Amino acid sequence: MTCLIVFSSIIGNKKNITAKVIDYNIASDLAVVKIEKTGLNAIEFADSDKLKVGQYAIAIGNPGGLEFIGSVSSGVISGLNRSVSVDSGTSMSLIQTDAAINPGNSGGALVDINGKLIGVNSVKLVSTGYEGMGFAIPSEKIKEIVDQLMKQGYVSGRVKMGVVGIAVTSAEMEYYGVPAGIWVNSVDEKGPLKDSDIHKNDIITKVAGKPVANFGEVYTALEQYKTGDEITIEVYCYEKDK
Repeated sequence: MTCLIVFSSIIGNKKNITAKVIDYNIASDLAVVKIEKTGLNAIEFADSDKLKVGQYAIAIGNPGGLEFIGSVSSGVISGLNRSVSVDSGTSMSLIQTDAAINPGNSGGALVDINGKLIGVNSVKLVSTGYEGMGFAIPSEKIKEIVDQLMKQGYVSGRVKMGVVGIAVTSAEMEYYGVPAGIWVNSVDEKGPLKDSDIHKNDIITKVAGKPVANFGEVYTALEQYKTGDEITIEVYCYEKDK
């Protein structure tokens, strides 16, 4: 779990500080903690919506654990609005950077050359052939999530379709002659699609006008909406077309 509270004055402080978890949001891998200590200076936020590819970025964290506490690495902003699937099963729109982000860096600050927070280090893509690909949650998204956690104790606006299904594989597309999408196994009787025309064995091909081939793409398509919004979903009716 990534903890939001990042204080510039804590770096280099080896004294134990007691903290209490106020609330957390698993989907975004963020938590808010309370520290019973005065005289700490909170980091200043920059507007992550104004970031540009190629801009300098500095990552702060504890790679490998407390032995390397307060380590700093630098690089540039490599990409913006990268859709990345995280351990919680959701897909998030993240900042990509080539600043070294290793295990233990999660929860550390990603700052600009003025020391302002542009993101919170979240995950690193680790795969053969990939190197120098770190990711951070944008500062504007952090403010939105944390404000809701502090005010109401949960993050509203997380839209769910209430569908259990699996992504159609390339082999299934070829064998059954069906398009890419989410093959519906069941529809939640209490969910938002309970009275819709979507049924078992239908294939959801587009959500809000965006093609979806897996649940990561579904989460990304729903990210900009809130509960109560109307969204168009396109479906391939497999059984009816047989």
